[in-house]
Amino acid sequence: MNPQSSPLLTDLYQLLMLQSYRDHGMEDTAVFELFVRKLPPGRNFMVAAGLEQVLDFLENLKFSPEELAWLASRFPPAFIAYLEQFRFDGDVHAMAEGTIFFPNQPILQISAALPQAQLVESRVMNLLHFETLIASKAARSVLVAPDKLLVDFGMRRAHGAEAALLAARASYLAGFSGSATVLAGTLYDIPLFGTMAHSYIQAHADETSAFEHFARSHPDNVILLIDTYDTEAAAAKVVTLARKLQADGISIKGVRLDSGDLAAHARQVRQILDAGGLQQATIFASGNLDEYRLHALLSSAAPIDGFGVGTALDISSDSPSLDCAYKLQEYAGKPRRKRSEGKATWPGRKQVYRSYSVDGCLAGDVVALAENDPQAGEALLQPVMRAGRRIAAHAPLQQLRRQTVAGYAHLPHTMATLDTAPAYPVTISAALQALAQQLDAEQVK
Repeated sequence: MNPQSSPLLTDLYQLLMLQSYRDHGMEDTAVFELFVRKLPPGRNFMVAAGLEQVLDFLENLKFSPEELAWLASRFPPAFIAYLEQFRFDGDVHAMAEGTIFFPNQPILQISAALPQAQLVESRVMNLLHFETLIASKAARSVLVAPDKLLVDFGMRRAHGAEAALLAARASYLAGFSGSATVLAGTLYDIPLFGTMAHSYIQAHADETSAFEHFARSHPDNVILLIDTYDTEAAAAKVVTLARKLQADGISIKGVRLDSGDLAAHARQVRQILDAGGLQQATIFASGNLDEYRLHALLSSAAPIDGFGVGTALDISSDSPSLDCAYKLQEYAGKPRRKRSEGKATWPGRKQVYRSYSVDGCLAGDVVALAENDPQAGEALLQPVMRAGRRIAAHAPLQQLRRQTVAGYAHLPHTMATLDTAPAYPVTISAALQALAQQLDAEQVK
């Protein structure tokens, strides 16, 4: 059993509701939508991610004999027999991965028999929430440093193995150059980057020996960590070693800084490397970086060519969660509306329409009813699954990455910075507002 694909990776109340739906014959079509209620502090937009993993989960959903045996001690035989045949055969509409979106816009819409649409809630939210959270965080570094090498360094402090892998995927989707996590390279074909640890330097009798051993073992990837003892002294050793290595056809590709005043060290190291004839050697920096530190370093004109961004990215340290929800919007052909204080929803199946200004920038969105409420603009929700099967083969992650990065060009300038921008205009259509008012009036009676 693969725990990550198990239907038991859910909340108990999903199974409790499922049994009750089955007991009372409630299996008409339900429409659920996933959306985010509000932007996290400091964010101007979000980036949709995780759809590929959701479709995998839905397409392969079934209870194994071992899972059914475990459930048999907790639920009646008739319900276990029902679960034995349980599959997802519904329809899914979604925003493409990498789409920029805003609060109160559904990014995923599931239409299926009520028990099916209900059971998948927890895992669907789990996947979309996390990857969207990380992609939205990563996008900020990409916008701050669009021409720099950006590498996900966060595996060791990610909240578990799956989080590390999905963070590597989501950050690459958002425009990062690659990851240090090897398994992410094999699973998602993400470019991998790596150098050495301080322990490698410390394990050698002297720094120069460590540098030379690494260079001869990896002649095509000579990037040397130079801040274990004295950063500038190590840079001078690199220059001396370079002359020796050149005789054997080995070139030093770059150096890495991981501590101290990165901007000051980078300037001094750049001078040492250039004076020693290593103008082509790059400077890569890591160590507790996030988009704010990247912005500060680049604003100070620090001569740094690339960055390893770790903990702050993989746990989205400044905003570690999204206020997202997966809510019933229609059942048995009738719109449904939650009216809870502070958590009211807009009823019915919906579509999101996007308009652009004459210069190609995002100008405003309209959230409307999917039927009989057409609006001007690009329809963002598109069919991706019908009767439990994908409509098209999944797009390569590299293609999704290109599309995501291209989408940043449509952001108004104020939204593409780390400063809080004016709220992006998202309008609720008149027909949708009228439907909500009608349902409210009916519920009061």
